[in-house]
Amino acid sequence: MSPRVGLDTETIIKTAVEMADNNGVDSVTLSSLAKQLNIRPPSLYNHIEGLDELKKELAIHGLKKLYQSLVEADTHDKGDLAVRTLALAYVHFVRLHPGLYEATFQAPDMNDPDVQLAGSKIVDLVVDALSVYPLKKDEALHAVRGLRSILHGFSAIEQQGGFGLPLDVDVSLNFIIDSFIRGLDMEEDENKR
Repeated sequence: MSPRVGLDTETIIKTAVEMADNNGVDSVTLSSLAKQLNIRPPSLYNHIEGLDELKKELAIHGLKKLYQSLVEADTHDKGDLAVRTLALAYVHFVRLHPGLYEATFQAPDMNDPDVQLAGSKIVDLVVDALSVYPLKKDEALHAVRGLRSILHGFSAIEQQGGFGLPLDVDVSLNFIIDSFIRGLDMEEDENKR
């Protein structure tokens, strides 16, 4: 069977991203994707091997897009300003691409080398931003995990409508980021003693 003219892997991924962002990543199945593309499901197999490959490609695409968003926001500073800038860019990305972001956690094999490579670029970028703090290598990675946990948790609660109090969520976000930065600054002060 020959591939449909005009249909390629890029178009398939783009359509899957739109579906995920509009209706959640779980709405993306081979059947629903084929329907959206106005093709029969078997036609997808000319471009992808199946749902697992689609999920892998969505995860990699999401990680690359998140990385690109962080790079574009990066002021090339280090320390407090860099942490704040990257944190706000992270949450902004989730707000723009909730389904794609969710897909970054749904690769069939999170240890796949391509998935690992895409994720490691984000880690390296944040580690670089943290390089002015007197953190050993493992401590810097713990800090990256901590920041990611804060931002992921905040974003997940926000996406699920969990912030019901009549308070500005951006004020809350900035408060949380400031608290994390103060913790890094306190670590720096402790190491100077």
